[in-house]
Amino acid sequence: MANTVKKVNTVAIADIKNINTITDSDLKKINTLEFAGITDAHTFISSVTASNSSTLEFTSGINSTYDVYEFHFINIHPANDAVDLRFQVNADGGSGYNEAMATSFFRTKHHEDGSAQEIAYVAGYDRAPSDATFQPLGNGTSTDAKHSTSGILTLYAPSNTTHVKHFLAQLVEAHESDIIMDTYVAGYVNTTTAIDEIQFKMSAGNIATGEIRMYGLAKS
Repeated sequence: MANTVKKVNTVAIADIKNINTITDSDLKKINTLEFAGITDAHTFISSVTASNSSTLEFTSGINSTYDVYEFHFINIHPANDAVDLRFQVNADGGSGYNEAMATSFFRTKHHEDGSAQEIAYVAGYDRAPSDATFQPLGNGTSTDAKHSTSGILTLYAPSNTTHVKHFLAQLVEAHESDIIMDTYVAGYVNTTTAIDEIQFKMSAGNIATGEIRMYGLAKS
């Protein structure tokens, strides 16, 4: 009796033949698979949209519901040239957006024409612990139609009344000089009072267009 092939790489021929019974509807079910226990921790809270706005702010929704808040910047486009996006906060019961911060700021950049690259700390964009001015997040964009700034600012435990309030930010912008600019900011708001309001504005002039979305990250 002639030998017959029963397995290919230990897979039975009968199992291989079953591939022919898979239908398009079976394959489409892959798109509907759900993985137990895997969820998105982000909860959308609110958003603000610029329309030649002097400031964009969130005066509600920052509370003890979440320990981590994220602010997403989508194509923030200025009304003036050579300006950058900045932020400040109010402590609970405070006003004026003038809380003291200690921060650091560095950037990476690459010219659109490939003429230069750089990684540098920018001392003029950091803040000392007693400095209560607005913190820069970007490094200079313009009114050119193709220029804007996008990124994320993360604020940790704003309702905590024991520690200072840490934050991190990473933004990418089309710089006024046709440079891809990647900026990194870290620091803390130097108060143990809860933070419940945040404001964003350009270093000069208005925010022509763009959106900022606020998310809370689930505690578990």
